[in-house]
Amino acid sequence: MAGPRVTITDVARRAGVSVATVSKVINGRYGVAATTTSRVQEVIDALGYESSLVARSLRSHRTGVIGILVAEFEPFSTEILKGAARAVKGSGYELLAYSGGRGGDDVGWERRYLSRLSGTLIDGAVLVTPTVVDPDGAVPVVAVDPHTGPAGMPTVDSDNSRGAVLAVEHLLALGHRRIGHLAGRPDLESSRLREEGYRAALAAAGVAVEESLVLVGGYREESAAGPARELLARPDRPTAVFAANDMSAIAVVGAARELGLSVPHDLSVVGFDNVPEAAFTSPPLTTVSQPMQRMGAEGVELLLHLLAGRDERDVHVRLPTELVERATTCPPAVGRMAS
Repeated sequence: MAGPRVTITDVARRAGVSVATVSKVINGRYGVAATTTSRVQEVIDALGYESSLVARSLRSHRTGVIGILVAEFEPFSTEILKGAARAVKGSGYELLAYSGGRGGDDVGWERRYLSRLSGTLIDGAVLVTPTVVDPDGAVPVVAVDPHTGPAGMPTVDSDNSRGAVLAVEHLLALGHRRIGHLAGRPDLESSRLREEGYRAALAAAGVAVEESLVLVGGYREESAAGPARELLARPDRPTAVFAANDMSAIAVVGAARELGLSVPHDLSVVGFDNVPEAAFTSPPLTTVSQPMQRMGAEGVELLLHLLAGRDERDVHVRLPTELVERATTCPPAVGRMAS
């Protein structure tokens, strides 16, 4: 029968130091004499505290853990996590998912998280939608869907511009000409590329962009609800809306319902992402699918290559997108087809 678990207090008592000193040694902080550090490490070994993740890292300088860091757990990042978890199986590493819970508006969150976790908790990290892509290099890092696009580290994203073109081309083929766009956050590369694709598809069809039909929804259902109502309450409202992500598209469907509009007969709606919720809206959402789980898996594979010593700094993986037709799109009502 196993004995009681050794605690940090046991280590401090045996080494004749404070718990704070042991904590400093474990976390590699300054202010502890070399002889004291050596004594604490010897006690860790003697007491079997090596079963602790942080203690094991002191001995080998490796933790056997990779982190996947997200600003918050929401549908997109959850799908990324699923793919990452699948890819790490059989690699010899464990996966630690970490979120500060402060949301996507928290610029620089990844630097704080990495400083807390690097060295004693993780050997490397996958950053999901990071706001910056120049961390201090303490551990190998891969970015999935970075805010600013490829720069300075391996990255994984999807073909956002092409996906937007597919969405708008679908609406154009149905006969829509007044097509609104509920854009994502202006600071995100994915949002910029999706709006770029929206504009390019209209231009290719000879349809002028009406700027008043382009509003910022912000990638969240709650932030998109107001702009969606504003867009649909216009007397000359669009016959269709391409929303920059599924949560914004769901907000458009909700706003249409509030205003007494039928989706898709009065208003067609296309989203982007294909999160699981998209298939269960009423009606099910037509959307552009990006391979989110595969993006998470590719991020982990790149990180494993880095940890194995391969130079992947200039590798940028871009995955294809595709249109998934469901029930929120149809031809515009007679009399509302003209631009």
